[in-house]
Amino acid sequence: MVKNKFAKLNSRNRISGPKPPTEPMRLDFGCGPNKRKTDAQGQPQTWTGVDSIAFPGVDVVLNVVAPSIASEIAGGSGFKSWPWGDNFIEEAHASHFVEHLEPTERWHFFNELYRILKPGAKATIITPDWCSQRAYGDMTHKWPPVSGFFWFYLGREWRMANAPHNDAQHVKGGLNCNFAAQWGPTLHPDIATRNQEYQQHAVMFWKEACQDMICTLTKA
Repeated sequence: MVKNKFAKLNSRNRISGPKPPTEPMRLDFGCGPNKRKTDAQGQPQTWTGVDSIAFPGVDVVLNVVAPSIASEIAGGSGFKSWPWGDNFIEEAHASHFVEHLEPTERWHFFNELYRILKPGAKATIITPDWCSQRAYGDMTHKWPPVSGFFWFYLGREWRMANAPHNDAQHVKGGLNCNFAAQWGPTLHPDIATRNQEYQQHAVMFWKEACQDMICTLTKA
């Protein structure tokens, strides 16, 4: 046999060389039958669909807020950890999903999201805006609706200075993530074509002016 310094014999006596690089993993949470398939510019991109129901196109059937007796006994959050390793995921997406979670389930979702994302990786979270009927028509939505102020709590420095009672240091299962957040609304079609001054007035004072809220989280 010709020796190859870059190869070795494995346990089955077959030559194995350096492993090819794996494609970055991107997770689409609560994807339903409409798993994301493109990047932000609409170009084809590979995503892994995650949902608690085995809809067509779902790759991983998983309840991301499944209870865990072992975690509860150990003094943890009471929820199961996700099956992905720390600092492993390249990007995440969740459209019209977070509003279906109870408050403590939201804590767990963002803690686990923070754990699995690579440093500097981003997650796009889309929810109905709190001032839109979209937030209230679905009886599987949980209280409270997601408001823009919520995203401040996901940053550790702001949280510890303004709302430390939400942090895991002071409440079991509390937030231990540290995200930088940028967010803004999508506007009603009749408002989106108006000038900026008109839009700002509508967003501040008019119900239904904002339709959805889009937030980009970056793992600090």
